Amino acid sequence: MTTFQPGTGGFLNPQNIVDNLEIKEGMIIADFGCGNGYFTLPLAKKVSEYGKVFALDILPDALETLSSRAKTEGINNIQLKRCNLEKENGSGLLDNSCDMVFLTNLLFQTENDENVVKEAYRILKPGGELIFIDWRPDVALGPKGKRVNPEEIKELMSKEKFSFEKEIPTDKYHFGMIFKKL
Repeated sequence: MTTFQPGTGGFLNPQNIVDNLEIKEGMIIADFGCGNGYFTLPLAKKVSEYGKVFALDILPDALETLSSRAKTEGINNIQLKRCNLEKENGSGLLDNSCDMVFLTNLLFQTENDENVVKEAYRILKPGGELIFIDWRPDVALGPKGKRVNPEEIKELMSKEKFSFEKEIPTDKYHFGMIFKKL
């Protein structure tokens, strides 16, 4: 494991975060609200051709951008899926099918946080990890509107039967935590 170094200029560095998590070749990971692949691409490289990353987003343009980026970089282990993670079984993935779920910068734009977390729980294998990263509520930079604080997230995750494992370093604008499916 490498030593954590914050992103350049103190901003989120997905590659560094991925490198400092216990991600192994062959893992199956779901990236909830993947956007243009900020975390998806480093995750796909880390799990290698033996693993898979499900890139899940509701926005077709984001998925198209990610598809182009993956092709440009020669990455073939990403499965793109347009879906609404706020709906029951919204990912369309099988129960207990993923080793890890990334839920990054998503809850500030959802209406039903509980359903998103329930979906993560449903698709994670027992002992699987949920990596949660979102905007800190006490900083001006970032999206306007709803922001969640770390204590609210711990409460939400606990209610959905996740166990808090530890905080992870991100940057000065975000906070990160690891939760485990019991």
